[in-house]
Amino acid sequence: MKAEQAKQLADTGIANLAAALEQGRSETLTAYLATMARFHRYSFGNVMLIMTQKTDATRVAGFRTWKKIGRYVKKGEKGIVIIAPMMIRKQDESSAASRDDERILRFKAAYVFDISQTDGEPLPEFASVGGNPNGYTERVKEAIARRDITLTYAGEFDAIVELGNADGASLGGSIIVRDDLSPALEFSVLVHELAHEMLHRDENRKTLSKTVRETEAEAVAFVVSQAIGLDTNTAAPDYIHLYAGDKDTLAESLDRIQKTATTIIEEISLDRDEAEPRRRVA
Repeated sequence: MKAEQAKQLADTGIANLAAALEQGRSETLTAYLATMARFHRYSFGNVMLIMTQKTDATRVAGFRTWKKIGRYVKKGEKGIVIIAPMMIRKQDESSAASRDDERILRFKAAYVFDISQTDGEPLPEFASVGGNPNGYTERVKEAIARRDITLTYAGEFDAIVELGNADGASLGGSIIVRDDLSPALEFSVLVHELAHEMLHRDENRKTLSKTVRETEAEAVAFVVSQAIGLDTNTAAPDYIHLYAGDKDTLAESLDRIQKTATTIIEEISLDRDEAEPRRRVA
């Protein structure tokens, strides 16, 4: 593919993304955020407790939280123990009715349940990329390897420890991705993290906000995914809105997004000389 063709594909993708962002939050994102707001964010210690008791846990909540969102704990399911903080009031014996009683932090055992232990209404899902990458994933991996970037895949336990709720991460010279993603989502995440490596691992990182960085990386992923024919749905605009980005944020980074997306499109579209030794991807 010629550079001009790649640039035209990038321009078309950016225009499509700008139009989608101008429409505002999708109904899918609104429903997703409303539901996710009900889930408590657990400390690292409690995450470890959860994983040691149920290694395949994905989304956990207390009995009442599940009930509020239309799901019910199955009969006979065993709760997962976590440590919950509680404040108790230490009363002064000389003035039991005083409002200035000292409050003391204590901890107690509480129980949560994984979504697999419940039945009921399905949870709203974040929009995702669909379709078949048709071999382009391997080409993206080769583009990553040519830059001496290490790529690793995280299993269930490692992913929760290292990635939290994210599907991938750019760590500066290395990329980590969950190993249970659909083919289309895997491709999109790889391009997103590669874009971070290309755009945000120099002095610019210090001057760019997280909103800008995530908008740039996701815009590149959207453009490249669309260029190879994937169904991008509302995944990219939803992701950008999630990080408080919008059409104006996109416009401010047009040149950087276009150049990066064009470079990746060219790299994964050109047939490489099979005689050229390829770097091993971890």
